[in-house]
Amino acid sequence: MVVGSVAAIGAGLAAIGAGIGIGQIGKGALEGMARQPEATNDLRTNMIVAAALVEAVALFAVVVSLLGNNLGV
Repeated sequence: MVVGSVAAIGAGLAAIGAGIGIGQIGKGALEGMARQPEATNDLRTNMIVAAALVEAVALFAVVVSLLGNNLGV
């Protein structure tokens, strides 16, 4: 019972961390686009790749957290 709660907290923290990370990526890209509009396409491409990597790490953390729930039983 307690292990399931810990797994849920871990999954939630992973999702919050991913949200913060993607927000920071978007913020940086928009600031870069505002400063140098001609680099918009390059910045957009790099932003999408970085956001995908952050999402992959968050998904991995959620899976590990939920698998840890099964190991504790």
